[in-house]
Amino acid sequence: MTVRFAEAAAAAPVSHCVTASRLEAFCRDVPLDRPTLVLDIDRVEEQFRALRAGLGDAHVHYAVKANPHEAVIARLVALGSRFDCASRGEIALCLGQGARPADISYGNTIKRAADIAWAFAEGIRLFAADADEELGKIAAHAPGADVYIRILVENSEADWPLSRKFGCDARTALRLLDLARNLGLNPRGLSFHVGSQTRRAQMWAPVLDQVAQVWHAARARGHDLDLLDIGGGFPAFYGQEIDAPEAYAAAVRAEVDARFGPVPYLMAEPGRGLVAEAGMIVAEVVLVARKSERDMHRWVYLSIGRFSGLAETEGEAIRYQFLTDRDGDPAGPCILAGPSCDSADVLYEKRPVNLPWSLGAGDRVLIRNTGAYTSTYSSVGFNGFPPLDVIAI
Repeated sequence: MTVRFAEAAAAAPVSHCVTASRLEAFCRDVPLDRPTLVLDIDRVEEQFRALRAGLGDAHVHYAVKANPHEAVIARLVALGSRFDCASRGEIALCLGQGARPADISYGNTIKRAADIAWAFAEGIRLFAADADEELGKIAAHAPGADVYIRILVENSEADWPLSRKFGCDARTALRLLDLARNLGLNPRGLSFHVGSQTRRAQMWAPVLDQVAQVWHAARARGHDLDLLDIGGGFPAFYGQEIDAPEAYAAAVRAEVDARFGPVPYLMAEPGRGLVAEAGMIVAEVVLVARKSERDMHRWVYLSIGRFSGLAETEGEAIRYQFLTDRDGDPAGPCILAGPSCDSADVLYEKRPVNLPWSLGAGDRVLIRNTGAYTSTYSSVGFNGFPPLDVIAI
């Protein structure tokens, strides 16, 4: 990934429409010769302030995996954010930008023993786990550390569910809390993830009900839990209506309070909800074609695809929004695909995208709200295509 910087136009937060206009104007005016993600760091700050206001006294641990750009991390450090890290590399990045070890949680439940030992030596004291062996590694390489157990949740209504791979069921969670204590660790609480892009706050209710049962059972079992990590799920706009970030966060906080009461250390891990709307990808049309005279849809091939940043089009779960210089011309449905020599590099086919009929090779295409999970999902160079460039303004 190539990273470049442009001087920010202003340091203070600005309204969404003004920020969007500034970002779009930059993307339309600046000549770029390959797919590039442009980030408006002021927009990241605006989202952070809104989510923090809605969450009240909860601690925001930014999910670094969403976008680890140094300018994003530096701004969030300056704003007093804390950080959820998935790897040694992410921890080193945050520490390098001035984050305190006490403000970093090692939230990945799958960690190498050597990385646990390294993180502990760097001052990290808060670790996630969901298995016996993971607790054993933490006890051996981070003795006395604080741990929280991730719960496997069901009934997620998120557009991008995160169940199955992470977490454990209620009975296992209770047993792991006991095991952690027996291993000399400090079992502080529970974590879960309602699923990425959970578009409405009320969708949290059934998941919170599940976790609350485990929470109260653990306390009845003698565990004086003081930490609850509600994870991410805070949405971005991809064409379907969502609540404003402060209102959304406040509604989620009310749902949490109703089930758990006062929690001494309540933490949230927004990622997409912080950075997605701060980004816009500049790409171009490479080819427009039909497979036959009877083909109902055009195929529009872009200079960016699933292997160069748009991996979240998998299953057509995340529906990106597109702008072109020909908007306003008559438009019709098309199948959208990337440029690589891989048949899986098709973005939207089940639900085609409406684009101008006049669109042709060389035309610029702007992809809105792409600040999350694009540059990090971009391959090192599949098919020889370069990784996604990034510019911070």
